[in-house]
Amino acid sequence: MTANEKAKTRAKAKTEQVTGAAKETAGRVVGNERLTIDGRVERKKGDAREAMEKIKDVGKH
Repeated sequence: MTANEKAKTRAKAKTEQVTGAAKETAGRVVGNERLTIDGRVERKKGDAREAMEKIKDVGKH
């Protein structure tokens, strides 16, 4: 994996984390449980993607 691909993957993980957190917060504010759950799922996907990249980095060192 090139440095550019790695940067794109990390950026995608951060984007998922931020948009997920925003959806989760918005869902709580307006009382929309479905939006809260969708946000939580998206944030967790970003967390998992970021963890996977960290594991790949550790394996290379």
